[in-house]
Amino acid sequence: MASQLNKGVDTNTIDEDIFKMLADDEDYEEIKEVQEEAEVNPCDTVHCPAGKECVEEEEEGVCVCVRDCGVEYDTRRHVCSNHNQTFQSDCSLYQARCWCEEGDSRCRQERVRHAHIEYYGECRQMRDCSEDDLIDFPRRMREWMFNVMKELAERDEISPHYKQLEQEAETDQSRRWSNAAVWQWCNLDKHPHDNVVSRHELFPLKAPLHTLEHCLAPFLDTCDKDTDHRVTLEEWARCLELEEEELLDKCEEIQNSP
Repeated sequence: MASQLNKGVDTNTIDEDIFKMLADDEDYEEIKEVQEEAEVNPCDTVHCPAGKECVEEEEEGVCVCVRDCGVEYDTRRHVCSNHNQTFQSDCSLYQARCWCEEGDSRCRQERVRHAHIEYYGECRQMRDCSEDDLIDFPRRMREWMFNVMKELAERDEISPHYKQLEQEAETDQSRRWSNAAVWQWCNLDKHPHDNVVSRHELFPLKAPLHTLEHCLAPFLDTCDKDTDHRVTLEEWARCLELEEEELLDKCEEIQNSP
């Protein structure tokens, strides 16, 4: 059978063709690799802060102020800043802030340099937070955080480690508030994870509740004792009226967990 298959066939030619095909494949893979390297976008590895976008300049990714935010007609997507000024979108607020930070001629108000989003929707008159309301707010905040953590755990929407925190809080009442406080603080400290919570990182907590809870903004302002626009875990513990060491120990336990 083999002799019949090989009859009249030049095996040397077959070998040469095979080696040529292999060589061509190697050349193709090499060319493909070079092409893929050439097609890499330098912006792929660049992370720009809010209000900026990456553009390619001299084969490098550079962050510049967002060039076009578009027009947003839906007032539900408008945002209210901490200066009680309405912007068409979060993009337009951060773009305006970037212009002021960069000294761009389009910066109309210097105070926008420190603008951030208070809540979604057009600015509206908020009820004043009385001194008595503010005094009672840490207790209400602790209760709210625990209830949210519990609900998310029941819906299986938090990580196993945080579910363990919730279960621990259920069985040990002394850990009820501290576990909820650590969960919320760690959940906010993400962009970047640097053991402080910035005003930008507070936004997911603040924006949805601002119009429902008139004391939330004043309360969060009291957390930032040194007014550096960042809340440390120690500051978070103090404004929630919890023991600092207890939260610090729990946070270290979380960070060292596998």
